[in-house]
Amino acid sequence: MPKVTFREDRCKGCKLCISVCPKNIITMSNKLNIKGHHPASITSDNMKDCIGCASCAIMCPDCVITVEK
Repeated sequence: MPKVTFREDRCKGCKLCISVCPKNIITMSNKLNIKGHHPASITSDNMKDCIGCASCAIMCPDCVITVEK
């Protein structure tokens, strides 16, 4: 199963990853990061639906997403 991790402290909340996820499993966290943004995240329940396409990581302008297959 693929694993997606976010460096939430560096995420600026642009939501580009959400727009390209074919499974629509990425959401914005309710908490604020150190920059004052709501970072993107994936719940453990949604992680099981990830297909590991890495579209989110490719789209991220700040390289805060890592996809492990």
